[in-house]
Amino acid sequence: MITPYFSDDTVTLYTGDAAEVLRELPANTADCVVTSPPYWGLRDYGTGRWTGGDPACTHSTGRGTGTPPPRSQGTPHPASPAHRGGGPRTCLRCGAVRHDRQYGLELTPEEYVEALRGVFAELRRVLSSTGTVWLNLGDSYSATPPGRTDAPMRRSTAMGRRALGIARESVQRAGVDRTRALPRKNMIGMPWRVAFALQADGWILRNAVVWHKPNAMPESVNDRMSNRYELIFLLVRQPRYFFDLDAIREPPAQPPVTENIDPSGSRTGRPAGTERQRGRNVSGTGKYTADAAFSAHPPGASLRPTGRRHTAAHAKGKNPGDVWSITTRPLRAAHFAAFPVDLPLRCIAAGCPPGGTVLDPFSGAATTAIAAAHLKREYIGIDLSTDFHDIALDRLGLPRPGTTPPQDGRAA
Repeated sequence: MITPYFSDDTVTLYTGDAAEVLRELPANTADCVVTSPPYWGLRDYGTGRWTGGDPACTHSTGRGTGTPPPRSQGTPHPASPAHRGGGPRTCLRCGAVRHDRQYGLELTPEEYVEALRGVFAELRRVLSSTGTVWLNLGDSYSATPPGRTDAPMRRSTAMGRRALGIARESVQRAGVDRTRALPRKNMIGMPWRVAFALQADGWILRNAVVWHKPNAMPESVNDRMSNRYELIFLLVRQPRYFFDLDAIREPPAQPPVTENIDPSGSRTGRPAGTERQRGRNVSGTGKYTADAAFSAHPPGASLRPTGRRHTAAHAKGKNPGDVWSITTRPLRAAHFAAFPVDLPLRCIAAGCPPGGTVLDPFSGAATTAIAAAHLKREYIGIDLSTDFHDIALDRLGLPRPGTTPPQDGRAA
């Protein structure tokens, strides 16, 4: 059994490849998954390691020098850990070889999709039968690396000179030639490629939520519209699953308003009319003003507006719908792609039963863990980088391994 990097009563963090760690976890470990894998071809998170060559060399691989391995019998699949991150790359200066298991640097969209399919194959066993998966994915355009860094930087939540510098370097290091799959300027459509592949594997796609970013950074483009959204897919294993809509209902925009209308239905404001509340008929009568035959009146003259069905509101608020306007939040730590805590808060409240366990196989700075702690759910996080785990522990107010626990307790 794999040893956790950190563990207490409510938070457990594992270091390693997501698919490999999930393979070690027992079945039905998690009740809800909220995750945002590294987007394809946008950043290098610095988890690669060089072997051989000159240790003093700064190493250069040029543009897109990784080569996909052959698919002959006995050769590992390109999505396997040995070839993840675009496959082994050779330094042009000293001959050192770079190996990387991070997701997002696969050479083609197909390899990226296959890599995520491998993770979700393990998630299917680890997730309870009534569990939910909330998958956040962003898209990208075909471009030659390193190219302009403005587009990937727009997705960054880094704040402060040091964090922004690290983020920009990660974009320049990514080195994925996105024009191998499609001609330049094409939108890749990666979120839907992944969603359709998971559907083919047996997952049920229940929602494609549009995360609208009101504070999205402007784009310097003049031949298309600026991008202002990302997608969050709700996936489940079976038709019946846990879902608490009441936990995420939105309150009415305004309280019911009392109006006076005369029997003909026009709003006169005079007390002689029939009083009703907007959205609810309180007159105690039916929808007709008279019992006479319809032939005695013009068509529709006897119909009274009841307000039922079309305008009735749920007592606990309305369904939030599948377009969520949530602003991004800056992060001063050296992790530059954290989504705002408002997203996992809503996902967990709706998709995880009270006292349940939330899992994020791409934990990163553990924003999902913060939301889980706020809602009193247990959390399991997986990441390749112990540096990101340390950022997560700092944000949660928990001690790093080998350090003294903080005196002010866990972060809210």
